[in-house]
Amino acid sequence: MSRPVIGIAAYQDRARWDIWDTQATMIQQSYVRGIAANGGRAVVLPPDDLDDAVLDRLDGLMLPGGADIDPERYGQPRHPRTDPPALGRDAGELLLLRGALERDLPVLGICRGLQLLTLLYGGTLHQHLPDVLGHTGHLPEPGVFGEHPVRFTEGSLAASVYGAEAVVNSHHHQGVADPGSLRVTGLSDDGLAEVVEDPAKRFVLGVQWHPEVAHEDHLFSTFVAACAAPALL
Repeated sequence: MSRPVIGIAAYQDRARWDIWDTQATMIQQSYVRGIAANGGRAVVLPPDDLDDAVLDRLDGLMLPGGADIDPERYGQPRHPRTDPPALGRDAGELLLLRGALERDLPVLGICRGLQLLTLLYGGTLHQHLPDVLGHTGHLPEPGVFGEHPVRFTEGSLAASVYGAEAVVNSHHHQGVADPGSLRVTGLSDDGLAEVVEDPAKRFVLGVQWHPEVAHEDHLFSTFVAACAAPALL
């Protein structure tokens, strides 16, 4: 039986190696490892907002972490601490996400990916969590991961993977303000939504932390298995 083919949305950034100093299509190897080590075949998808036809060749979609989403997309002015807009990346990933949901492909959103799900389901974001929560525990400083427990809703997809509670890493300064029509199934002690799901779909799950860094293979194996399963008619 062939491995399920899972697209990972990549991004464009400047990179240097050997004699090169140029724009490059990039994705951290840890995302690829999470898919490949758990029975999937990872395909890297460069930013492209022209069409979503590539989804017809895929069994699932992963949206990774990264830069902040343009707040104009959820009707807010830009906070001073919000990243400059990555308009091409936002447009391309939202096109893929919308198409994946229409096709009922399994979707795993990680950090920024959870936030894209929130946006597409009609929700909004807090642009700078310290303003709301009064602490920097979710991003102690750039390049440093925080750590905190998350409690999961009984009977949820997240609980089937993690149990009732788990300690997760954390590296984000934005978070869910309003989940829209998504179901929040994981909360940190400060009340921030850490997991969102759409129970009406085969597999739609967003997590606010970075399971690829922690090698959380129980999550990746569950996602890959969902991608390998035949679609419900």
